Amino acid sequence: MAGPERNSRHARIDYGLLPGLIGYQVRQAQIAIFRDFTANLADHDMTPTLFGTLVLVEANPGLKQADLARALQLDRSTVVTVIDTLEHRGLVERKRAVDDRRSNAVTLTNAGERILTMLKPLVTDHEARLVKDLDAGERTALVAALGKIFPDRR
Repeated sequence: MAGPERNSRHARIDYGLLPGLIGYQVRQAQIAIFRDFTANLADHDMTPTLFGTLVLVEANPGLKQADLARALQLDRSTVVTVIDTLEHRGLVERKRAVDDRRSNAVTLTNAGERILTMLKPLVTDHEARLVKDLDAGERTALVAALGKIFPDRR
């Protein structure tokens, strides 16, 4: 049985069945996507989760924290930390929900609206880079296929 190459700087790795696993491929894609996103928006100190939160709050003004947690697939304590971060940066504000005084509702501030307007084209460029080697049909098929993995998220 042959061992790793000793003359190269890095040993050759046999990935076994991993490359054929959808979960492995999705995770590798996620890592590449997050790295590109972070590099593209580095000047704005923005993560995919923070951006996604801003987009959801913009699309759903007054969204309750519990609903935001569900939409982001995060536990409530993590969402509190995300909202704390955005609130500290002056991008969102929390208020008591009108229909449930036990819940907080989240809205964008003017600064949140401005940064989101500025970030959307950067994220659109990021997305275009990611799929530059896919034709329109492949992009549509990829989104549709991934949507079938978690059908109740639509």
